Amino acid sequence: MKFVSSVVASFLQEKESKSNISGLLKFFGILTIIILLYTFIFHLLMIYEGQEHSILSGFYWTLTVMSTLGFGDIVFYSDIGRLYSMVVLMSGIIFLLVIMPFTFINFFYSPWLEAYNRTKTPTELDPSVRGHVIITNFEAVTRSLIVKLRDFNYPYYILVPDQKQALELYEDGYKVVVGPLDDPETYNRIQVQQANMVVATGNDMVNTSVAFTVRELSEDVRIVTLAGFEDSVDILRLAGSNTVIQLARMLGQSLGRRTLGGSARVHVIGRLDQLVIGEAPAIDTPLVGKTIQESQLRQVTGASVIGVWERGKFKTAMPDTSINKHTVLVLAGKVDQLRNYDELFGIYHSDDKPVIIIGGGRVGLATAKSLEDRRMDYKIVDRDPQRIKDPEKFILGDAADLETLKKAGIDDAHTVIITTNRDEINIYLTLYCRKLRPNIQITARSTEDRNVSSLHRAGADFVMSYATMGANAIYNSLDSSEFITLAEGLDVFRLPVPDKIAGKNLIESDVRAKTGCSIIAIKTAEEMIVNPDPKEPVPEGSELILIGDYDSEQKFLEYLKT
Repeated sequence: MKFVSSVVASFLQEKESKSNISGLLKFFGILTIIILLYTFIFHLLMIYEGQEHSILSGFYWTLTVMSTLGFGDIVFYSDIGRLYSMVVLMSGIIFLLVIMPFTFINFFYSPWLEAYNRTKTPTELDPSVRGHVIITNFEAVTRSLIVKLRDFNYPYYILVPDQKQALELYEDGYKVVVGPLDDPETYNRIQVQQANMVVATGNDMVNTSVAFTVRELSEDVRIVTLAGFEDSVDILRLAGSNTVIQLARMLGQSLGRRTLGGSARVHVIGRLDQLVIGEAPAIDTPLVGKTIQESQLRQVTGASVIGVWERGKFKTAMPDTSINKHTVLVLAGKVDQLRNYDELFGIYHSDDKPVIIIGGGRVGLATAKSLEDRRMDYKIVDRDPQRIKDPEKFILGDAADLETLKKAGIDDAHTVIITTNRDEINIYLTLYCRKLRPNIQITARSTEDRNVSSLHRAGADFVMSYATMGANAIYNSLDSSEFITLAEGLDVFRLPVPDKIAGKNLIESDVRAKTGCSIIAIKTAEEMIVNPDPKEPVPEGSELILIGDYDSEQKFLEYLKT
């Protein structure tokens, strides 16, 4: 009943509703007069033919003939009576079968349906709503962000200017509000002053407009925007954005960091305060053929092996985990501990062949810059002549052409990085490169999360998702629990120590066995305890640094609730 009353209230609030109801009543009034007139004429003609019928029979005959039912139990025998029947029949077709449905739909059904849809896609929020996240664009990044917001119980609303799109999103299970993005009244109606954060992921001009409009209304709300171009960063900050994320550059840097390079040295892929996460290939090192326990890496270097990559699949490191020539070790420790590893194993597997980067767009160029910072050689393959900046570094041609790849050095390269923004092309090129070089390392970019598994099946060793990386970067601006995406579906994150674990040691809590997450560090007010002793109790009021995939994260959150 409450829902029906809200629809009725929304229906009656429209300025056209009274006019529509008045028009509908006029139509039914005219129709009633016509039916009464036809009934009166019916009785006159029946008296003319010598037949007698009740008033009710007159209404009955008029309605059955006008509605084309014509049961035939009451009929005229004279020509004038039959002619009159034809007139009633034809007018009934026009009024009841044509005009009445059109009038009903136009004056009542359509406005009622619009009012019903408006109750599902409101233009304002209740004043009691607070602490919510306002999202002003719906695309791959915000889809992933919404998943994370739901997981951690943050309320959100997608602001959509188009009613039709808002209804589609509502039907898909999203929370939406409707209103123009550049109207201050829109943000007043959705309680922007009480919001936790506003997220703008459209183009740079739209994001600037959103940031400027919101900042005029509230000095305190956090505004996070994406920037497609370097020149837009300062403008977005001047407009009021607290955090400006250059996602293309961030993704390129991550793809560059994923490149293992031509040696067995550790390359850093993430940091959390004093904790450093790095990866190192085991190929050609004395570690090959040993288990983690036999390697004695923690005792010798101080760094812990928290996991291993095997052909693109991450496995939590256990004492009996074997190290083979394709294994990539994921190490956690302090800077000096990872340096100890390099001193022992960094001299192995020397290879100075260039990395092949397919795609010379913003992500590809950012990847190249990341490799330059690591003093690694590269070749960029692109078929757009306008992107050719340095002939020594660029190869003009289609990456699907074997001769082009041979010019880039596919026969000798140790790594291919695929950076185009079209997932179907990246899947195709991953398959192609894997067939050409079965042992080459392939790192690929995925725009949509749903294509990550397809890229792995196609042969990619590592996949970095544009959507997931963007969602994590935005979420980090909302919550102090920082996320580091090691690869698609694998994160390092931190959370306050829950009461369920505080005071217990890691053996007693047994988090790894119960959830699949591994605690790799504990941050107290005084220090970061990297690779904590499993026999020492976890201090109250500290933070846990964990590593796990998406399923493990969910199991950990469920574990805290039980």
